[in-house]
Amino acid sequence: MAIRTAPFSRFERMIAWRYLRAKRAEGGVSTMTWISLIGIALAVFALIATLAVRSGFRAEFVDTILGANAHVTVYPVAVRKANGQVERGFKDYTGQAEKLSAVPGVIRAAPLVRGQVVANARSENTFADVYGISLADLKGIPRVATPEEYWGEIEEFDQGIAIGSGIARELGVSAGDTIKLISPNGVRTAFGTSPRTNAYKVVYIFTAGRYDIDRTRIYMPFAEAQSYFNREGMADQIEVMVENPEDVDRYEGALMEATGPMAQFWSWRDASGAYLRALEIEDNVMFVILSVLVLIAAMNIVSGLIMLVKNKGRDIGILRTIGLTEGSILRVFFICGASVGVLGTALGVAMGCAFVIYIDPIFSAVNFVSGGGVWDPSIRGLYDLPAKLELADVLSAVFLSLGLSFVVTIFPARRAARMNPVEALRYE
Repeated sequence: MAIRTAPFSRFERMIAWRYLRAKRAEGGVSTMTWISLIGIALAVFALIATLAVRSGFRAEFVDTILGANAHVTVYPVAVRKANGQVERGFKDYTGQAEKLSAVPGVIRAAPLVRGQVVANARSENTFADVYGISLADLKGIPRVATPEEYWGEIEEFDQGIAIGSGIARELGVSAGDTIKLISPNGVRTAFGTSPRTNAYKVVYIFTAGRYDIDRTRIYMPFAEAQSYFNREGMADQIEVMVENPEDVDRYEGALMEATGPMAQFWSWRDASGAYLRALEIEDNVMFVILSVLVLIAAMNIVSGLIMLVKNKGRDIGILRTIGLTEGSILRVFFICGASVGVLGTALGVAMGCAFVIYIDPIFSAVNFVSGGGVWDPSIRGLYDLPAKLELADVLSAVFLSLGLSFVVTIFPARRAARMNPVEALRYE
């Protein structure tokens, strides 16, 4: 008569543990067990590390966008004057900024004057984007007012200009030095417009965390920028910061109502949305590919269990003869395979979390061994390889690994449970 025991009883766990630790001479498959365990661990580690780098890169990329750029940029609609010239700019920029600031959810609205120049110091030259802005509004830009690194004093902004650390490095200047800014649309004369060259003291140098920003951006006092770019009494655009930039689209209706029909809007999602969508597609593809790696690693459990079932055919016959049910046999071998999946997953999670936590020294060591140049900020935009450990990413890797390990274990376990004890003991 078959002996019915509680599912996953101590007896079943004891037999499964005995089979897992058995040596090859005793009919065990400990080598295959270790191979399966290491394969699962490495696959889970790769999945967690990739998901963490993916999350970190997106978070850092978005943070640098939102921390150093407008969440919404308001542009004026071009107006053709009576003499045929096209004028583009806000004349009542103060009033427009006040209307935008009054919109619920708007943190601040800052008028800007923008232009492109050539920056020169001694024999070095570089192109730069100039932003004319007031000191109060400059302090409202997080990545500039409170950057990762800075030199000089932002409070002295009205006495000079603020430049990105990339420009300072290109020109070989430091805080307190003087650089020349050359604008092709400069002084108006009877013979036309000639380039304008002005010298400015560098009072503040910042590192915003994005290579393209640090390499090209210069901030100039608003009134000085109006004079320098021949924009007296005008502002080229208004920079709007909102409380919830991730949901920036919901502010568009209120902003349009505040400015009227003579304005256009360009949000940070419009500027960087295509790149973020490309990142999302890449993330999904990488997750699928790494999921396949986890599946391949889990298939090693199948091969190991099939070998175990074949080697333990005599034991299965004896256990069935003394009264164990098919369910008990199935659970014994299910525990064998599932244990490998659980242990491998736990090891992979530990390795993946440790990699993310210590990614900076690990990456520094790799960069040192390879001779440097592994991470080029001019290509990737960010200075360091970012990684962000999120609970959702870890749980997705754990559930995927455990789910695949449990599913693939069922088939060889069922084969063992359905083994005929008479056939198993025929030649014993």
